[in-house]
Amino acid sequence: MEVNKLNLDEVVQKRRAYRSLEKVEITDEQVEELAETARLSPSCYNNQPWNFVFVRKDDKLEEMYEVMSSANQWTRNSSMIIAVFSKKDDDCVVKNREYHQFDTGLGTAFLVLKATEMGLVAHPIAGYDEKETKKVLDIPDDHQVITLVIVGKHSEDIKEELTEQQAKTEKERPERKSLDDFVHLESYGKSFKA
Repeated sequence: MEVNKLNLDEVVQKRRAYRSLEKVEITDEQVEELAETARLSPSCYNNQPWNFVFVRKDDKLEEMYEVMSSANQWTRNSSMIIAVFSKKDDDCVVKNREYHQFDTGLGTAFLVLKATEMGLVAHPIAGYDEKETKKVLDIPDDHQVITLVIVGKHSEDIKEELTEQQAKTEKERPERKSLDDFVHLESYGKSFKA
């Protein structure tokens, strides 16, 4: 698969959580490239608490489709599912702040941006059965499955598995908050544009 390299701004602008997917072959080299990018993300004291299971084989994908919520039946068109998990004991806990989720999120963000650069959709989801996911993938009970990342090639055709609302967001990027809604200068509530 020929890859056109994008700069970071282009990758961020291009990244979308599409649900209309087409099957595409995901190679061992692509899996390694995604994993290597996640590996280089920052973490508290370089603890690197993240774990990923990359699922590509049809029989295992079929098992994974069964752990999805009813709203995530669109995942059946995916080419790969990445289970993202970690555990509290593998990372910093500073004054009751558990960093394993944050650091695993950073690794996942790097992976999602790399997938976008590679011309793939990488859509993290929350609608799945964690207990069943652990069973299907042999993930230890003491780990938390933080997300499943659904990977495939974007399809221009709206797939029939999508709800009406999901189909609408395929056509145009959902509205984003304005910077005034979440950016504060010097203290909370002070607009950075003042």
